[in-house]
Amino acid sequence: MREPDPPRRRDPEATRARILAAATQEFTRYGYAGARGDRIALRARCSDRMVYYYFGSKEGLFREVLEGVYEALRLAEQGLDLDRLAPREALRSFCRFVWRYYLEHPEFIGLVNSENLQQARHLRKSGKLGELVTPVVGMLESLLARGRAAGVFRDGIDATELYIAIAALGYFYLSNAHTLSAVLGRELRAPGQLELHWQQSALVIERAVCVEAD
Repeated sequence: MREPDPPRRRDPEATRARILAAATQEFTRYGYAGARGDRIALRARCSDRMVYYYFGSKEGLFREVLEGVYEALRLAEQGLDLDRLAPREALRSFCRFVWRYYLEHPEFIGLVNSENLQQARHLRKSGKLGELVTPVVGMLESLLARGRAAGVFRDGIDATELYIAIAALGYFYLSNAHTLSAVLGRELRAPGQLELHWQQSALVIERAVCVEAD
């Protein structure tokens, strides 16, 4: 007589990770308002009850998804080694990193778009908010200080405003690429068009920051 299979061991962390991954897809595709717990549960191979057992509510789940994508961006930013580069080259490298990250992580743009429609009410309740963005501003402050000391960067450049400008040049382009492509008659996500935009955008940033831009 065949021995019965041993009971499957529960792995709460694995279940939680599957729910977060499924929720990331769901919220990216449908936004906060259109996302549904039953679809998340189906993707995560668990019950609706388990989704809310781990995260409490749709709002709590969405907040953790947002924290997750910001944390992933923060970890990627921390992997940059800008100090080994001359200031102007480091600035170009940082710009390229940000713009390519947005391209390669469309879920980030989708989720941030959704949160903007919610007026950032979920992020404002996050206990991690300060640690998600502050480090990259500190990184840019250090870079700007090096550039000023080397006589390469102008005085009076605010690191937060610089970060907003760099992010905007990549974020707006990609989040509106479909409508802009239709209106302008260019496929803006084509590799050649992306490269052109990144080159032009880098020139904009350099002319704003550098004492003498190429």
